[in-house]
Amino acid sequence: MTDKNYNEEDIIARLKDEKERAAAFSVIVNRYSQQIYWHIRRMVLSHDDANDLVQNTFIKAWTNIDKFRGDSKISTWLYRIAINETLNFLGKSSNYTVSINSPEGAIAEQLESDTHFNGERADALLQEAIHRLPEKQRLTFNMKYYEEMKYEEMSEILGTSVGALKASYHIAVKKIEDYINSQD
Repeated sequence: MTDKNYNEEDIIARLKDEKERAAAFSVIVNRYSQQIYWHIRRMVLSHDDANDLVQNTFIKAWTNIDKFRGDSKISTWLYRIAINETLNFLGKSSNYTVSINSPEGAIAEQLESDTHFNGERADALLQEAIHRLPEKQRLTFNMKYYEEMKYEEMSEILGTSVGALKASYHIAVKKIEDYINSQD
């Protein structure tokens, strides 16, 4: 995401200034809301849940803004918060547990009934396959495939080695392929 008017160093400096903090944080929210939404949305099935988690992410970021030292990029920090919020939510919610015994197409049907989901059967199958992955593989797949992140950036966000992320991504791709091929 390139924005000629966005300067990370300037935003970080403004965050440290009590008088400028709210305006700087507003720039951050405007810049990253959609990106964070789609990152979360690929992990949860519901638009409303994703919106709630985006709000929780930015509330947590705002309440902990004094702890942000600028050692990492703002986006990295926000992704860490969003991932933690999402994983906590998924851990508490039984709606997102995919059982091997679940009826065929249950996730696809839930996605297709969502007014915010605009996809054909192939995309619904892909989403169903992704949601069958373990959480860490799902995160890795989404960050690499949809967000086109480099493994090094993913490593910084997730605190996992590049090698482990590459392996996780390739295993996820294989599982997705196998699932889609089994649906033919």
